[in-house]
Amino acid sequence: MREIELLAPAKNLQCGIAAIDHGADAVYIGADSFGARHAAGNSVEDIALLCRHAHTFGAKVYATVNTVVYDDETDRAVALLRRLHSAGVDAVLLQDMGLLALVRRDAPDLAGSIVWHASTQTDNRTAEKVAWLQAQGFRRAVLARELTLDEINAIHRDVPDMELEVFIHGALCVSYSGQCYASQRCFQRSANRGECAQMCRMRYSLIDAEGHSVADDAYFLSLKDQCQYDNLEDIIDAGACSLKIEGRLKDVAYVKNVVAAYSMKLNDIIARRNAQGARLLARASWGTAEYSFTPDLRRSFNRGYTDYFLHGRHRDMASLLTPKAIGEYVGKVKEIRRGRQTSFNVAGTAAFVNGDGLCFIDSRGELRGFRVNRAEGNRLFPLAMPEGLTPGTPLYRSQDKAFDDLLSSRTAQRTIPLDIRIEDRGDSVAMTLTGCERHGTLPPLHGEATMSLGERQQAQKPQRENIVRQASRLGATAYSVGSISVDASLDNVFIPASMLSELRRKAIESIALDRTSEQERGQQDRKGRQVSTHDIPEDRYHMRFPYLHNATNHAAKAFYNANGISAEGFETMRAEKGGKYLLMQCRYCIRHALGHCKKTEGKAEWREPLSLRLADGRTFTLEFDCKNCQMNVLG
Repeated sequence: MREIELLAPAKNLQCGIAAIDHGADAVYIGADSFGARHAAGNSVEDIALLCRHAHTFGAKVYATVNTVVYDDETDRAVALLRRLHSAGVDAVLLQDMGLLALVRRDAPDLAGSIVWHASTQTDNRTAEKVAWLQAQGFRRAVLARELTLDEINAIHRDVPDMELEVFIHGALCVSYSGQCYASQRCFQRSANRGECAQMCRMRYSLIDAEGHSVADDAYFLSLKDQCQYDNLEDIIDAGACSLKIEGRLKDVAYVKNVVAAYSMKLNDIIARRNAQGARLLARASWGTAEYSFTPDLRRSFNRGYTDYFLHGRHRDMASLLTPKAIGEYVGKVKEIRRGRQTSFNVAGTAAFVNGDGLCFIDSRGELRGFRVNRAEGNRLFPLAMPEGLTPGTPLYRSQDKAFDDLLSSRTAQRTIPLDIRIEDRGDSVAMTLTGCERHGTLPPLHGEATMSLGERQQAQKPQRENIVRQASRLGATAYSVGSISVDASLDNVFIPASMLSELRRKAIESIALDRTSEQERGQQDRKGRQVSTHDIPEDRYHMRFPYLHNATNHAAKAFYNANGISAEGFETMRAEKGGKYLLMQCRYCIRHALGHCKKTEGKAEWREPLSLRLADGRTFTLEFDCKNCQMNVLG
């Protein structure tokens, strides 16, 4: 049986608990430092509470320690790793190879007991890189978002024992992760240290070699959001074991809706596949979530959706008009009334409420937004009529007030169904609890408690109904009743309700104790793993720009130097005046998006090189590596 994990983001403890309750098999969360989302830090104490909640359902918690580290921070980073391990995290996402080397040198007990996941910031796009990571002791690689199904499958085929984590939903960076230095170059805010200034969400003009404008004021580097909802089964079949939702800056409503949508989809796939007798699949945690709302991906923040490169290159990847969320299409403006009761009506089937946020693209290509003060059916009354709104204009709902209000309440309850058996053991009564779900590597869910009956007392009336009622009272726990059986001989034995209640409590506690011991056994099994050596894969870009290895501390440089590689870090190196630097490596290509791919459309109308120019005059040269289908941004 093959386990599939739905992995969700956790901005904070509240989001993490919501993710687990709405069906996630694992969550990833940042501590108060060294996480690749600087604005999403959490105390180790909160992470420990999240671990306790997740482990109840056999779900996992992964800590993100995936920034590059400076020399004066390494001791603090190692101390954080030790605290996270003590908190009960199941794995650590890492980018900095120097930190890995230091932990192995100075804290071998810690190095052997932590499960290491290679963050997507380690630029994992080839089987050679993934094999190298495996040789360094990583159990899992988080693959680059840009990979196709065939490329994911090839990595799985060539490195079959490596766990592969694949992004399925959320925001897309235009550059390969870990290979973007534009924010650091322009604003001294390092993307590899969680401080990205989002250069890809800025407006640029496209300039040719003669200084002429090819296109003005567009968001040439701003991609739509990824959505692989309809491709989950293909991704699973390609070899992914973990399906990752992006969004460690997203709020709890976003997490609830997106996790629930994908969890339900994944359950449907597994049920259908298992019913057909194909290769058996299972969720990687226990429990079933019941929802009080209908998930809808269109109603959460999105810039429009794309399946990106999963099925190959296509043009509909970028959001050139705006980097902001447009939202769900709700209809067209039909008729406008002006005056004291300024209003308009909408041709469509959508329902509106007071407080909805709507937006539209005006005739100049600008995104305009406004709030609905009052809604009477499909007639809407804004505070002031938005400039540029005309009959026939398509409208989108960027803030869904009714949906947000719904998601602000409790919207899911996750429980683990148990088979309950109450046995007559002569002088005692026993309650046995067994998980009735089937799983792959998860240990059997089991709990048992026994209490003495003392002197058996004859009951005046049948007792089975009362025994079942007391044993079934699981409401305040993480469990629900799957089935229940009672030995017939107990039907005429009087058992006080208080005794049955205590028996139930002890049986449930024994489940928790058994799960805790399983976590400890897993940590012990990880100790003493051998780390082998392997050639570090390098291409011409790494040889030309050694900072692509992201070695910002002496331990990282020594790690690469020991393997014959000259490495440095962009954040710590001394930049040459007037030097050209590779600031982004992109699989997305502006030439292709504009219909001028050299491979398919032939020669373009402009003279190259092309450049992107910001409003303040800063300019970045575009280099098209057509042999490798890569666009580089130089600055």
